[in-house]
Formats: sequence, C-alpha cells, structure tokens
Amino acid sequence: MKFRYAMVCSSNQNRSMEAHALLKRQGFDVSSYGTGSHVKLPGPSLREPNVYEFATPYKQMLDELRRKHPELYKRNGILPMLKRNVAVKLAPQRWQDNAADGSFDVVITFEEKVFDMVVEDLHNRDQVLKKCVLIINLEVKDNHEEAAAGARLALDLCQELDATESWEDSIDDILNGFEKQHRRKLLYSISYY
Repeated sequence: MKFRYAMVCSSNQNRSMEAHALLKRQGFDVSSYGTGSHVKLPGPSLREPNVYEFATPYKQMLDELRRKHPELYKRNGILPMLKRNVAVKLAPQRWQDNAADGSFDVVITFEEKVFDMVVEDLHNRDQVLKKCVLIINLEVKDNHEEAAAGARLALDLCQELDATESWEDSIDDILNGFEKQHRRKLLYSISYY
C-alpha cells in the first residue's frame, strides 16, 4: 500500500477503530485517533457515561465494565467493541497529541465536528515538511451497525486512493465517483505537515 492513513472519530472507540481494524486486516498502513477531551463510552444512562482519559488501555476499560455490569455492556455492544479494540492496539490515542507518530497522507474523519478539529489542528501545527495531507469527512452515525458500514466505505475510498499514482491529480474525480456510487456526500480539505 502506498499511502499512510489515519482514521479519526471523537473517542477512538467505535467508528475510527472499526475502520482501523478493517484496513489493518487488508494490509493498509493505518492508525486511529480521537479528538475529544476524554474518551466516553455509554453508561447505565445518558447522564452516567463511562469517562476515561486517552491512553487508558482498552483492556482496562473492558475489565472494568465487565465487573460493573456485564449484561448491560454485552447487550449494548460495548464489550465486543472493546474486545475488537484490544486486538487492534493498546489504548485510544488523541489526534492533537499525535505529532510524534509522524505524518499521514490521508486522514478520514467520521463526523463533521471531528473534521473541523483535525483541519484546525493541522493548520495550527508548524508546517515544516511542506508535505501535503488530504482530510476527508465521511459522515457516519456513532452506532455499531453504522460504524461497520462506514468502515467498508472507508476501505473502498482508501482502495480507490491507493490505486492512483498521486491523489493530488485526481481527487475531484475520485470523490465525485465515490459520492455518486455510494450516495454519500464527502467534505474534504488539504493541509500540510
């Protein structure tokens, strides 16, 4: 695979991790991140989410929620999601703290608010490499079914990008074709490292 990809959602739990897992299985050079201030997982009620710091290991979250209320978290899909995450990487990572991870060629976000945060963060960084990065928003609802569908769409998009010699020359055609084929509107921006 030619390009280095980043998948980004709010908490680096569901949408970005579903896409990360799928792209990793397909041999892509991929990482994933969240842009929120904390990692939030559903709790027993809307007013009682489970809140963690970024870098808290997925295994720790899994063990804690298993102890708290195993039936609830199995039924709502949180335990299976965390098991998948444990198999992909150690812990959720925050996009704004990822400079040491190096540069990416393509960043895919799954929510417009996240897209805006990634674009703003890249514009605020020192752009010393003068290396182009494509940021694309593929809007995906934050539930397990939509995350799985969104991951397949992200894979399709990454395969199309990877098939080009240089995405810079054909980005409009690629995105227009994707939008027509999948009936999904994409936002994109270009920034620099």
